[in-house]
Amino acid sequence: MDTALHTHANPELMPPESTVSLLRMAVGTQTLAVSIEHVREILEVTRLTPLPRTPDFVRGVMNLRGAVVPVIDLAARLGLAPTVLGRRSCIVVVEAPQHVLDDDTDDEASGQASLIVGLLVDAVYEVFDTTPAQIEAVPALGTQIAPELLSGMTRARGEVIGQLALGRVLSAGELSDLIARHAAH
Repeated sequence: MDTALHTHANPELMPPESTVSLLRMAVGTQTLAVSIEHVREILEVTRLTPLPRTPDFVRGVMNLRGAVVPVIDLAARLGLAPTVLGRRSCIVVVEAPQHVLDDDTDDEASGQASLIVGLLVDAVYEVFDTTPAQIEAVPALGTQIAPELLSGMTRARGEVIGQLALGRVLSAGELSDLIARHAAH
């Protein structure tokens, strides 16, 4: 990424609607971000009920005030080594947008559903603001994470941070397919 060609606007001088708030977190050796608009809460890791015959990225389910919420090991889901629980590990509960298909035409319907999921991460650092102009395209090469699972790259605290494409990472259809393929073994 060529910073000489990249304009760094001062977020304080921009209208509020032009800033994007992101949650910066550690996932394995990577620092990633997710839009704060999708984050519902951040919790300590508590007792999870494992689910039999599921891939490594499905750590189990948790009880969240009476609702059963699946917990996904984000590192394992992204193709990295599974998370080893540490003192800073936590669960980021997110509401992931899901594209709804019209059953009659297989076209995208006008509405969107959402999926509530807990993401197991190594640590959560901070919420930071950026502008859309500071979010760059994901390079085709050079990322440890599949480029289609990232929606952009930005910078914070002197490091390049991948922004998760949450709807793709947590696509209910793809997750179901991965779980079904694993259960078939």
